[in-house]
Amino acid sequence: MRVVQAVRFGGPEVLVPAQVPDPVAGPDQVVVSVAVAGMTFVETQIRRGTDRWHERPELPYVPGSLVAGLVSAVGAQVDPAWRGRRVLAGTGEVGGFAEQAVALVGDLFPVPDGLGLPEATALYSDGSTAQGLVEHATIGAGEWVLVEAAAGGVGSLLVQLARAAGARVVGAARGSRKLDVVRDLGADAVVDYSEPGWTERVLEATGGRGADVVFDGVGGPIGRAAFEVTARGGRFSVHGASSGEVTVIEPAEARRRGVEVIGIEQLFGFGPEVARWAEQMFAQAAAGVVRPIIGQTFPLERAAEAHAAIESRTAVGKTLLLI
Repeated sequence: MRVVQAVRFGGPEVLVPAQVPDPVAGPDQVVVSVAVAGMTFVETQIRRGTDRWHERPELPYVPGSLVAGLVSAVGAQVDPAWRGRRVLAGTGEVGGFAEQAVALVGDLFPVPDGLGLPEATALYSDGSTAQGLVEHATIGAGEWVLVEAAAGGVGSLLVQLARAAGARVVGAARGSRKLDVVRDLGADAVVDYSEPGWTERVLEATGGRGADVVFDGVGGPIGRAAFEVTARGGRFSVHGASSGEVTVIEPAEARRRGVEVIGIEQLFGFGPEVARWAEQMFAQAAAGVVRPIIGQTFPLERAAEAHAAIESRTAVGKTLLLI
């Protein structure tokens, strides 16, 4: 079967097409005929060898941790009724950039009728993350919420969830194309954080108060600056570090400013709740409350271009491989 492998650690060019034997389902496993493979920014950092949160895979490896498609084969101790079903499947840390992928039956999530596989893929991991972040931050009606990377996969859903909770939203992103996307999602104000003085515009939008809730998915200088415009009594929620550095706030500083910091460690406890949060997101999508933004798709053999688009910050919303 066709796959894309990372043959060494480095830039997107290390992703190359290859042929490998078809996988076989072992006990408690299934084989999924992959139609869609998801990807995340973290996976680009793993490919570069710069990620500090995951164990380095052995080379060569097939990237991709989430796929969607039809179950084509089942292993021993697996209910045969799974065969032919449309599913999302977690593959662990690797294995998704392939025509077929192996997954544990416990890592399957049925895709509801009426929801496309690309949309389900975009909603599952990013949507459950966004739902979990909102649940932890407890957004109140009328509060101001600042969302960094607001045109990204998680960020675009955070904008919509915050609006659905009755909050007012400042969406922060880079460049006019992304700001237009954030406006279309219903943000009350947008700011370009690549421009000097962007935090002053956040304060202007919020009447000088600052944001009651900040969702920090960027980190680095942007995350640090966003903390400075978090309102007293507000929540500063960290979920990513696309800049390469996680925002770390000293407890004493947080207390002095009267801000509750919800650190990136919150993500470590998300696993058991993913299915519940994904179901909530699917239901909200069906009700028209949220919609995933799939900004760009690539065929399998152009996986390197897909990774390059994510890293260059030109990608809008979710980036997917269609196989």
